[in-house]
Amino acid sequence: MPKVMVYSTPICPFCIKAKQFLKQNSIKFEDIDVSMDTAKGREMVQKSGQTGVPVIDIDGKIVIGYDVARLKSLLNIK
Repeated sequence: MPKVMVYSTPICPFCIKAKQFLKQNSIKFEDIDVSMDTAKGREMVQKSGQTGVPVIDIDGKIVIGYDVARLKSLLNIK
């Protein structure tokens, strides 16, 4: 199973959709609320070069935004 981390905020609609997608496909993930953890927010920017959420880290491969096609590809979901 891949290690999946979702950098998000509670009010971001695309973050909510991304987490719902992962749950619907039985993908375990760590939800990181960057609005409450500034160190994790800096980590997200270092990894992605982005300040917007969601940023999804799948075994070191970065997905910016709610990109269903890329998520399916990296997670081997049909």
